[in-house]
Amino acid sequence: MKKNAITYLSLFALMTFWACSGGSVETVKEDTNENELEEISPSLTLLWKTDDVLTTNESTLYDEKSGKIYVSNIDGSPNEKDGKGFISIIDKEGNVVEKDWITGIDAPKGMGISNGKLYVTNIDEIVEIDIEEAKILNRHKVEGAKFLNDIDVHNDKIYFSDMENGKIHYLLNGEIFDFATGQANINGLRVSPDGTLYGLDGKGLKKYDEDGEFEMINDVVTGGDGLIIIDDHTFIASRWQGEIYLIRDGKETLILDTKSEESNTADIDYIPEENILLVPTFFKNKVVAYQLSY
Repeated sequence: MKKNAITYLSLFALMTFWACSGGSVETVKEDTNENELEEISPSLTLLWKTDDVLTTNESTLYDEKSGKIYVSNIDGSPNEKDGKGFISIIDKEGNVVEKDWITGIDAPKGMGISNGKLYVTNIDEIVEIDIEEAKILNRHKVEGAKFLNDIDVHNDKIYFSDMENGKIHYLLNGEIFDFATGQANINGLRVSPDGTLYGLDGKGLKKYDEDGEFEMINDVVTGGDGLIIIDDHTFIASRWQGEIYLIRDGKETLILDTKSEESNTADIDYIPEENILLVPTFFKNKVVAYQLSY
């Protein structure tokens, strides 16, 4: 494990002052209270990096129940059925606990956990893995799928995106249903505790209702990859090229830019009790963790 104490900070202050004046003959400056409004922008501080053995790692998933972090590794082309993909387990200190936990997948990307099962997108199917037994139980084929990408779950419902077809589906009781269509380049998905689905596509960050209709939350962070919900008003969104934004009340702030290092920021995840952001770096073959202050 490599540890480097470097900090990515982006700070700004917004100051607003009010002054009052009065007097019938001359202007008199009164000692009224000045209301000062200051906002400190969010920042990320590097905590650790794994060794660079997680080949073309696309997605991270923190399991609150076990404390384990799952990592999906494509190890090849993202749309080639070569059987080279695998799932790894790392810990919260960045140690690779089990590199080849599950093997024999083609190009694993998004992951979600429901009822002791890990669900993983794999080009045109959803791979269902028994976590305790560490074995593949089912492969749910998705008719017409071209590029399945992200996953998130709510109870028994497994939402997943087909980026190339512009669709959001869900898997429920072994059957696959359409949720929304016409969502160009849809990728990152996240479900809030109350079951509300949010998504990142070519137009930006969207909030969906139960019928698959949406409202725009932010139309600047387009073409996003990973999505995290901090609360009803605060989100973190990544762009694969090497950008991560915090979106609060619809307004975006760039909090990480690693494009010059050619380090990607793919399907991120979050350890909420410690405010730790997990970033898979794709071609850099490692997961990087940052402390979030906001």
